[in-house]
Amino acid sequence: MQQDAHEFLNYLLNTIADILQEEKKQEKQNGKLKNGNMNEPAENNKPELTWVHEIFQGTLTNETRCLNCETVSSKDEDFLDLSVDVEQNTSITHCLRDFSNTETLCSEQKYYCETCCSKQEAQKRMRVKKLPMILALHLKRFKYMEQLHRYTKLSYRVVFPLELRLFNTSSDAVNLDRMYDLVAVVVHCGRK
Repeated sequence: MQQDAHEFLNYLLNTIADILQEEKKQEKQNGKLKNGNMNEPAENNKPELTWVHEIFQGTLTNETRCLNCETVSSKDEDFLDLSVDVEQNTSITHCLRDFSNTETLCSEQKYYCETCCSKQEAQKRMRVKKLPMILALHLKRFKYMEQLHRYTKLSYRVVFPLELRLFNTSSDAVNLDRMYDLVAVVVHCGRK
């Protein structure tokens, strides 16, 4: 059962995409049966993209740079929404800037560098590589408070513009100049 609007959106988009992918898979199998080509190898077992992916899916690049050997490793991750932390007296622009800030991994959080074959201090950052047609942002309104030993809801006011251009993109990003117009805001009012 979904607890909030964000979980419901994820559930809805993923369920629709799964159904559409299954339908495409069945259509392909039925076409192979009709043509008698059942012995052909599968092109690739990667799920096909649907209109859900074409509209809502973007790609993030997670870059990690070893501070010992300077090797940069990167991994692309697809997303249907971006979840950003919120702070007091902040804006969506500030939240997005924080999302892509460079973080230093040290102490217990050192990075295992394949080149050095050991754990090393490193710098990590997230960049947007492919912008989606429709950008869904999720404000993380719950934060674990160590002194309370529980999550607390953050009721901070977050300023958002009616138009937004993302600036935290990777050097090989596509569709850099996409301007987003605000079309909806969901405010969860309730005890949970």
